[in-house]
Amino acid sequence: MALLILSGVLVLVVGGCVCVVWAARGGPRWVRGVATATLAAGRLVRRSGRTSSNSGLDRGGDAGE
Repeated sequence: MALLILSGVLVLVVGGCVCVVWAARGGPRWVRGVATATLAAGRLVRRSGRTSSNSGLDRGGDAGE
């Protein structure tokens, strides 16, 4: 079941990347919409990664503790 879910996520990610490239070359309106959503999701993932990695630094603790 987990393999099926991961495969679905992979298909969505690859499809989103294809839409970003296609939109950059002047694709149809729906492709530009999917590309915008893909880029926004990427920004959210990047932002959440920074927040979680910085939370350990804010506490002042050592990573080995």
